Amino acid sequence: MELMETIYNRRSVRFYTEETVDKATIDKLINAGIQAPSAMNVQPWAFGVIQDKALLQKISDETKAYLLASISAKPYLECYRQLFSNPEFNIFYHAPALLTVFAKPEGPNPSCDCALAAQNIMLAAHSLGLGSCWIGFAQMSLNAPELKEQLGIPKEYIAVAPIIIGHPAKVSPAVLKREPEILFWK
Repeated sequence: MELMETIYNRRSVRFYTEETVDKATIDKLINAGIQAPSAMNVQPWAFGVIQDKALLQKISDETKAYLLASISAKPYLECYRQLFSNPEFNIFYHAPALLTVFAKPEGPNPSCDCALAAQNIMLAAHSLGLGSCWIGFAQMSLNAPELKEQLGIPKEYIAVAPIIIGHPAKVSPAVLKREPEILFWK
């Protein structure tokens, strides 16, 4: 697949088949991630992979409960109240894998560097015929001290990009893109 075609056709996928993603493929995605540029070439990323369905469900349930309890302090979440209250809703959309990019406390801006690695991962997934979706709701849970301890994540590492990966169950529709706002061109 050509690079520009991959960039223009990649979509967030929220419907997956039951088919697992093998370790070799996840390794390819991680290796694509580490090809990203980083400030001062610090490469401040680390990766975590969860394929255990029960653990993903547990994290989803705990995250929904936390987000529901946070609505009064974060009114922008109000539009998700019904979704978070639905016991059938899984924040990971029942994807077979969660690949998370963690920022180590190194360099001038590790979170931005990790976002670049995440973009590489999502583009690589699309080029391999896989779907992906960045699940921002999971950042809070993956940064909770209890879960960090359970998963062996160092306290100072920050979950930046929780990305679900899997085989798409259906084609995601194209998204209408807005015209770019160009502030200046001199």
